[in-house]
Amino acid sequence: MPISFGVTSQTIDRARADLLAVPVFADRVLGPGADVVDRALGGRLAGFMEDVGFAGKPDETLTVPTLGSTVAPAAVLVGLGEPAALTPDVLRRAAASVARRANHARSVVTSLLAAGDLAPGVAAQALAEGFVLGAYRFVEYKSDRGVSKLARVTLAGGRGAETRAGLDRGAVVAGAVSWARDMVNEPSGAKSPAEFAAAARRLLAGKGVTVTVMSEAELRAQKMGGVLGVGQGSTRPPRFVKVVYQPRGARGPGTLALVGKGVVFDSGGLSLKTASGMETMKTDMSGAAAVLAAMSALQALKVRHRVVAYAPMVENMPSGSAIRPGDVLRMRNGTTVEVLNTDAEGRLILADALALAVSQRADAIVDVATLTGACVVALGEKVAGIMGDPSPWVEQVRAAADRAGEPMWPLPLPGDYRKLLDSEVADLRNISTGGYGGALTAGLFLQSFVGDVPWAHLDIAGPARAAADDGELTRGGTGFAVRTLLELASTFEAPVRPNGRPRPRTAKRRS
Repeated sequence: MPISFGVTSQTIDRARADLLAVPVFADRVLGPGADVVDRALGGRLAGFMEDVGFAGKPDETLTVPTLGSTVAPAAVLVGLGEPAALTPDVLRRAAASVARRANHARSVVTSLLAAGDLAPGVAAQALAEGFVLGAYRFVEYKSDRGVSKLARVTLAGGRGAETRAGLDRGAVVAGAVSWARDMVNEPSGAKSPAEFAAAARRLLAGKGVTVTVMSEAELRAQKMGGVLGVGQGSTRPPRFVKVVYQPRGARGPGTLALVGKGVVFDSGGLSLKTASGMETMKTDMSGAAAVLAAMSALQALKVRHRVVAYAPMVENMPSGSAIRPGDVLRMRNGTTVEVLNTDAEGRLILADALALAVSQRADAIVDVATLTGACVVALGEKVAGIMGDPSPWVEQVRAAADRAGEPMWPLPLPGDYRKLLDSEVADLRNISTGGYGGALTAGLFLQSFVGDVPWAHLDIAGPARAAADDGELTRGGTGFAVRTLLELASTFEAPVRPNGRPRPRTAKRRS
């Protein structure tokens, strides 16, 4: 059930709801609206918090009965920590915590909007995202569909168009993230490349974009050797989805290309994974899900730049027709690749997609992929790696991630490591000759297909999936990178070329 959001300029003691949510700062300092709870408890709130050990730290929550209040029969105290350290991420996590506590309530009224000095629109967006994402559940295959009943959230003490716009934006962004989560959580048996492409068509219908789905025959015509090679071992043939967003009227300069890895299931191919290594491989299309979800929200967010998405979709399976270690594939741009490990397949399909984006004159590229376990070893399960030549473009992407609240850390692309990808028989090999630095050599492999186009690579192998509920994240697919891509598209500035000049234009641009 979608959550609707409202804003009232009235003080919280005049509101009515099933649940009241109020902030408490560090050392049990009451935030705006908490006095309503204190009065309902006869002035005993401070002692009650001390007795149960609630200190107002971030992520702490405490539910108390407020039968003496006319606002709501119960209240949630939400810890926010130090007032000076309040950020959108703290508010987002707080709202998600309330949403989980409000699982059986249909309506919530909260004074969290007035908790700090954040701009009203920024705070409202964070709260909307937190409420929607905290309430998210994937229950398609559950006999007992314990979905949240929360249908209405009202922000008390708010006013003005900025707050309303922030709420609307947050709801749109969170809706896109939720779709990505749904697709990632869907079992692989129900999302073949063709079914994944069809789901993308349904999502994007009426969203101000044009969608093209390439069949296997069209992939051959486009010389997509990487996509075809990886997909040839499966009875379910590959697809390639291209989505073009062309804003109406005047638009900003430049075209942003988004590339997403769409391996609907990764067995490792003939370089077979272990049984435990396959358990979460339905998530290996998280990059494509993030890219397509972001495309669905561009029109609603009034993005003023042209954005094109490229999502290769394959299933990597072992069979008599699968590629073998030692086989050579020819990528779309003519580069030949010796495949020495069929489990390093994501970079092969991304190579074709990157080459296509370059040939269609992208001004800047971001690719998103659950690419390497090595990145998880380096950065853990909550931080993505960001790679690319140090440049204003990489910094622009990272700054968007920071504003969106999705942690990323820069990793190098050492030039000395490039020789580790030299092949005896082809232009490149798909794995390095060294045993370490796998995330870096994978990035160097992709770099070989972008030429001089400003490019950033996001390895989201860690944060694409959560092992447990945590803040706005829920167990399973997280929809990681959707928020970053939407923030980036909304604030996009076309970078200059490495030679200091913008990319030259032709009279007509292919779509």
